[in-house]
Amino acid sequence: MVWAPIEKGLKGVSLSANWMWPCRNAGEDARLYQAVQAASDFAIELGVNIPTGKDSLSMTQKYGDKKVYAPGTVIISTVGEVKNIRQIVTPVLHADQATELVYIDFSFDKLKLGGSSFAQILNKVGKEVPDVKDADYFVEAFTTVQKMVEEGLILAGHDISAGGMVTALLEMCFADNRLGLEVDFSFLAEKDIVKILFAENPGVLVQIPDSAAKRVSALLDKAGVAYGFLGKPGKAGVLNMKKDGASWSLDIASLRDLWFKTSYLLDRRQSGAEKALERYKTYKHNELKYVFPKGFTGKLADLGLSMNRTAPSGVKAAIIREKGCQCERETAWALHLAGFDVKDVHMTDLISGRETLEDVNMIVFVGGFSNSDVLGSAKGWAGAFKYNEKARLALENFYKRKDTLSLGICNGCQLMVALGLIYPEHQDMPEMLHNDSHKLESNFVNLAGSRLGVWITHGEGKFKLPYAESEYAIPIKFSYDRYPANPNGSAFAAAAICSKDGRHLAMMPHLERSTFPWNWAYYEEGRENDEVSPWIEAFVNARKWVEAQK
Repeated sequence: MVWAPIEKGLKGVSLSANWMWPCRNAGEDARLYQAVQAASDFAIELGVNIPTGKDSLSMTQKYGDKKVYAPGTVIISTVGEVKNIRQIVTPVLHADQATELVYIDFSFDKLKLGGSSFAQILNKVGKEVPDVKDADYFVEAFTTVQKMVEEGLILAGHDISAGGMVTALLEMCFADNRLGLEVDFSFLAEKDIVKILFAENPGVLVQIPDSAAKRVSALLDKAGVAYGFLGKPGKAGVLNMKKDGASWSLDIASLRDLWFKTSYLLDRRQSGAEKALERYKTYKHNELKYVFPKGFTGKLADLGLSMNRTAPSGVKAAIIREKGCQCERETAWALHLAGFDVKDVHMTDLISGRETLEDVNMIVFVGGFSNSDVLGSAKGWAGAFKYNEKARLALENFYKRKDTLSLGICNGCQLMVALGLIYPEHQDMPEMLHNDSHKLESNFVNLAGSRLGVWITHGEGKFKLPYAESEYAIPIKFSYDRYPANPNGSAFAAAAICSKDGRHLAMMPHLERSTFPWNWAYYEEGRENDEVSPWIEAFVNARKWVEAQK
């Protein structure tokens, strides 16, 4: 929460408490009362509220004559209004030597190992746990970091929590193979390197430009917040640490594999040994590399667009949705931004005859999970067209026209394939099959062509294409034809298929959810001021084509 500029700062934050406790057992009700009282007191001291939550108070399981008590636990979630989404700080370090890493303490307590992950791997609990000794101090630390975020002084930030400071340092390096760190803990009064590395006292690590060092120091000094300059980016793949003459060197790549191994072992149970191992071996090699379209500036004005357009353009598009679809708003907004006048069409409009699509030049079948996919992906949706005469005729008449375009995204792609809308001339039709992993895949992947990043989320995204590749127009491919970069195992690494005349496109990736730079998991470095991503050009080009037909 601290990494986003929150309206009203800490006072604009609300909490949700999810209590899980084995109540009605000796001593447990009293322990729950004490925990709730402590959470309440701390929230009041911070000036935040806990207006909602959830209770699971029967966390006891019987096995014959034995009882197993779940440990009393509370999970606190936070919510607040973000003032500027473009100012949000992410945890991945920038590969920039002209920067420094700063440790900021939120705890105002000695470093302690009780209750830590380090204690857990030693099969211990510990006697002393880290605490927040002064709520006012915590507020000052939070407020100061918020000010640094709003002033754009922080390039990257990570909390110190499970696993301690060494885990935070490593995690800041894991997502980029170019990263390494040179860190010096000598400024810390604590002499025990184990406590320094593994204590989970509340605190944060921030990366700042060298040019911001004086300003950051001034803000923290004025607030009376403890901090220290830890170090700078170093040799790629290595975390070098020193403390009072002693030194240690950690190999980031091997520790990243160890960090990922738990996910791999769980994945074996979901995806099977073969696909889980394939993911484990390749996850670090599927780098996101971009090649933006030539001449793309990222500015709306250069595309002839305005975020505040209210006048109609006269170029009509319709989003078509069924119950269970979820992406209609993002799709409608992308079309509107690109210059279309957008109609919201539900299947009931087509089935009843209220809508015929006669005045529409482009339709988009939106993504989501129509009918909860209970009949298979888009199968029920396809049936609504096939077995309702007015809806079927409206669709057939639309596709008979020569001045129309259509796009199917994810569930809409599955619908277009199920209805045979892309290659009606083929005897053997394409099919959408379950992913090779046999589970839903949700990821941010690289696509070839104009090499871009995009979100995917699907369980049945594998294109089965029975003919040779030359029989299909495949405008978009996954950049790496291996799992999980090709998340479903599609033939020819296809992420989309298109009609031979280029007018009808069915694609599994969510371009409508990748329209803005802040939608992307990772955007091209040096383009932080882009207003839109290159994906908007797909909608703009569609509008221009329709205009050219008139």
